[in-house]
Parts: sequence; C-alpha cells; structure tokens
Amino acid sequence: MTKHLIGLGVLLAVGIAYPVIFPNNLTVAISVLLFAGWATSWDLLGGWNGQVSLGHASFVGLGAYFVAIGQSQFGLAPWWGMAMAAAFAAVLGYFWGRLTFSLRGPYFSLSTIAVAEILRLVAINEEWLTGGATGVFLATLPEPFGIDLFSRTAQFYMALAFAAGVIATIIVISRARFGYQLRAVREDEDSAMAAGIDPTATKLKAFMLSAALTSIGGGIYGIVLAFIEPHVIFALLLSVQIALTAIIGGRGTIWGPAVGAFVMIGAGETFRTTFAEANMLIYGMLILVVVLFVPRGIVGELARRHIRRLYAKRAQG
Repeated sequence: MTKHLIGLGVLLAVGIAYPVIFPNNLTVAISVLLFAGWATSWDLLGGWNGQVSLGHASFVGLGAYFVAIGQSQFGLAPWWGMAMAAAFAAVLGYFWGRLTFSLRGPYFSLSTIAVAEILRLVAINEEWLTGGATGVFLATLPEPFGIDLFSRTAQFYMALAFAAGVIATIIVISRARFGYQLRAVREDEDSAMAAGIDPTATKLKAFMLSAALTSIGGGIYGIVLAFIEPHVIFALLLSVQIALTAIIGGRGTIWGPAVGAFVMIGAGETFRTTFAEANMLIYGMLILVVVLFVPRGIVGELARRHIRRLYAKRAQG
C-alpha cells in the first residue's frame, strides 16, 4: 500500500503544479482527470468485482443534472447537489442491482444499457424539471472564498481532487476485507459462497459505491460543461468510453484506469489535431491493437511480466 500512497502523492504534487506550468492546457487535463475518476469508479464494479456495466453514463448524467437543477431552480450550492446525487445514485444502484444481479454473463451488461436509456428518456420527457431535449443551462454559481467555479483552474483542481479521492478509495479497499471479497466473487461465486461470502451483498456494495463516486464526477462535469443536454450526458458512447478506459488501462488494478485515461484522452486529442477526419479510424485501430495484443490492459500486462520475472529469479536462485 505504501508504494501506491507514494504514487498518489506524486500525482497530487504534479497536479497542483500543473496549472502554474501549463495554464493554457487545462481543458484536456480536466478530461483526463474526470475519466481517470470515472474509469476507476467503474473498475470497482467491472474490474474488481467482474460485473461489466455499460450504463455508467447514467450516473454521470445524474450528477450533472442534480448540480444544474439544484442551482438553477432551487439555489443549492453545487457541493450539495453532488452530495444529493451521490446519495440518489447509491439508492438507484441498490434497486438496480437487486433487480439485475440475478442475471449473469452479458445479460447484466444489457440491463445496464436499458436502465441508462430509461433515464435519458425521463430527462427528455420531464421538461418541467430537466428542460427536456433542450437541456439545462447553468448560468450562475456561488463563489466560495472568492473562487470562480467557472474558471478552468478551479475546475482542474476539483477534477484533481475527484480523481485522487477515487484512487485513494480503491487503494484502501484493495487491502481491506471488502477488497478480498470483491476478488473472490469475481473469480468464482460458488467458491466465495462456500467461504461464507454473500455474492449479492458484495456486488450491491460495489455497485452503490461505484455509482456514488461516478455521480460526484458527473457533478463536476456539469460545472465544466455549464449546459446539460440529455442526448450527450446519457449517451451510450460515454458509457463505452468509461469502460474502455478501464479495460485498456488494466481491469482490477489500482492505476490501470488512470493510465487508460491518460492514453485514451491523450491519444484522442492528438489524433483529432493530427489526422483531422481520420482520427476516429486511428483511434479505433489503437483500441483494437490494445485489446488483441494486451488483453490484460497496459498495467495488467506490466504486472504480469513483473511477476514472471520474480518467479524466474526465485527459480534461478
């Protein structure tokens, strides 16, 4: 755990200095940090617990809508909107999990797409609350201690705190009893039950925590966008991007999703500016290469090779 805490400290130190060194390159950095947090939150359920969700955009959307509606219609500060979104997302995750965790294999993943689509349709049709298809505009925000939350610097530090907080949560869980229960259920539910672990309760806890953490990042995303559209915020593409970020970085690893966010968002921006309209083709080929030749993800493959070298040294010694 010590080396991971040192890594987190390095991430925070670099992040604190980043806006001073690169004040004109904050938008991409905010995207990297948000995806690092979302992918790490997704990985708690999809990587550590083995339940692949393709509906996590619904929690991003909940966080963004709670912040935007809370501020524009009820005058609530965004941090209260994020807290309410996290609580609502956890409750939704509980009932969502109770209904779908009896399904195994691809059926659970398909059910997550269905629930996300239901939320998108609710956001479109409940115009009195959500603004309907035209969305919600976030025109004003409070200024705590004189800090303008619309400034990219403030948004960068919020995204940094979110990503660091989620990674710290995973570091703690990885060494806790709950972390071992997650891995046991992922590897073999029947064996986990024989060892006294309740698979359904373990999956529900993972889903609720994953949903709550993702919605907090969604609230920050709502502030960054300042205009929430249901077609964008609840899009299946966003859910797929979150899952791919964790898978390419390395499922079930502490730093894999963060590395995946750096690679995916960094590559996406580079390809967009370098290859213009062909950027999606190059982007897709990169994903294909990683999935085919590094199936464990970048960090997962590095960890596998490190373990093999250790075994080889012990065998020789």
